[in-house]
Amino acid sequence: MKLYKTIKKHYQPAVLAAIFSTGSQAQINNGSFEQWQYDRPSNWSIIDSGITTSPVTTPVQAGQTAAAITVNTATQGNTDFRQSIAVVAGQTYDFSTWVYHTEGGVKARLYVDGYRGYSNSQLTAQWQQLNYQYKASTSKNIEVGLRFYDVTGFDGSEVVYVDNYSTGTATTPPPPPPPANCQHNTVNFTLKTDNYASETSWQLANKAGQVIKNGSGYSNNQTITETLCLTDDTYTFTILDSYGDGICCSQGNGRYEFSHNGQILISGGQFTNQDQKQFTLGNDGGNGQDPTGYYATAAGLTGLALKSELHTIIKNHNNQGYGALWSFIDLHERDRYFEKDNSVLDRYSEQPTNTDAINFVAVGDQCGSYRGEGDCYNREHSFPKSWFGGKVEPMNSDVHHIVASDGYVNAKRNSFPFGEVGSASYTSSNGSKVGSASGIGYSGTVFEPIDAFKGDFARIYFYMATRYEHVIASWHNKSSYGSDVLNGTSGLVYETWVINMLKRWHQQDPVDDIERARNQAAYEYQGNRNPYVDHPEFVDLIW
Repeated sequence: MKLYKTIKKHYQPAVLAAIFSTGSQAQINNGSFEQWQYDRPSNWSIIDSGITTSPVTTPVQAGQTAAAITVNTATQGNTDFRQSIAVVAGQTYDFSTWVYHTEGGVKARLYVDGYRGYSNSQLTAQWQQLNYQYKASTSKNIEVGLRFYDVTGFDGSEVVYVDNYSTGTATTPPPPPPPANCQHNTVNFTLKTDNYASETSWQLANKAGQVIKNGSGYSNNQTITETLCLTDDTYTFTILDSYGDGICCSQGNGRYEFSHNGQILISGGQFTNQDQKQFTLGNDGGNGQDPTGYYATAAGLTGLALKSELHTIIKNHNNQGYGALWSFIDLHERDRYFEKDNSVLDRYSEQPTNTDAINFVAVGDQCGSYRGEGDCYNREHSFPKSWFGGKVEPMNSDVHHIVASDGYVNAKRNSFPFGEVGSASYTSSNGSKVGSASGIGYSGTVFEPIDAFKGDFARIYFYMATRYEHVIASWHNKSSYGSDVLNGTSGLVYETWVINMLKRWHQQDPVDDIERARNQAAYEYQGNRNPYVDHPEFVDLIW
């Protein structure tokens, strides 16, 4: 699948007026494409120049006509098809539309206040449905519609038929009442199925392996809610998809979630054949270290609404200043996990499976000058400070993105983006590389950390996108490398190639004890947490 650079759009005044018309209602206008004016469906806007529309009477999914969308470009930023509707705070909207692929060289992506699930371009000559359940956090106008992407086999022009774009409105159903006389933990379970619910089954087992609850045989796009009474224990949830495409996002927008006292324990939906996660109740261990209720206000949220609520939770941290970072490194950046020699844990020289060639003893102040690797360590802004304008607080001293690093390797890293190197111009003692990017949708110079720490840096970047949501859009043009990584928005924040890579690193290098301990130390040091260390599932819920 091709990766694209997000293009910032410049709408014409007439288009903006149509999109944000105060007359918009909480429903799709002309969603069955029955009304047309000069080969344009009424109430719909073709924001860009890469597509054209026309009415057709066959194939039709509902009514008398459907919309034939002819895609004439391989640039995704020129393929949006939109309209605007008003939504009401607290209400849930079940958006859906039907698409019909003719050749299989183009796929459609649902847009509901952000980009959602894709169609399966390989299902040609038949209608397929795209779905997304949207909960409005505030009353406002949102954009809905589709974007079209070329895939392998695209010959420069292809027709996709669209019909029956609709939404239903419903208040969110209250959770079922707790089991009578539950003397233990009341846990709420929610499952939304995809377009092929017969493929889905699940079970919940305790530490001893006994199956406490299971389920299967659901209807398509069904929402199931159950309230369980669970004793203190560690539980393993396993969900299976017999076809191997999970329940989100290629064939619907299914997801699952377990919550307790308003706090999400586990959630997900994007997997292949199987997804398995654990959570702990009571004193049997610990599912993360976040204080009780720390994320309570984020319960049940998804997408950018979840990200914005997490921003509210973590934004007011206590800046300790740049000089205090030496003490944090002294106390908390120690190797207690690999060689366990209490040396400074430097992610650019640490060798998790071999004896380190470089070892640093913690001191009150370090780097000044260096001529080679091992001379001294310093305070590495893993999110380079030039990207946000230099020594600007609180970013300059935010310990969540500042780690101990070899000064020489840090200088080699420069302000290059993180990436995956094809041809290395420099390799550190532990295998960190500088060189030309390869296979990630970016062709510039990048710095690649070793696999053992890639997930750490991915979660740091998701933290930065969230903690600084209110200002990060303004960083887009502060430096050339930052501009290559940031997309100039406060929502998704990063370019598509960056998001895809960070999500892959996040999945391939899961949260470990090093990150958990550091996150807790950062919380005690400056008063906020990295949500993606406490709840790794938040990444898929947002991005």
